Amino acid sequence: MAKAHVQHVLTAIAINIERLSTQEPQDSAYRPLPPTAFQRYLDNHELPRPRWWRQGQ
Repeated sequence: MAKAHVQHVLTAIAINIERLSTQEPQDSAYRPLPPTAFQRYLDNHELPRPRWWRQGQ
């Protein structure tokens, strides 16, 4: 049961981080990160990206 509890806590932390990552920062100087080399590769070869890759959306 202790391992299950740890897994639940870590899952909750991951969900909260994911939720926080969708919020825009308060300052107007926010700039999204440029795409990674792998993301550019997918774009150049017209391959779909998984939904969880947020590229500044």
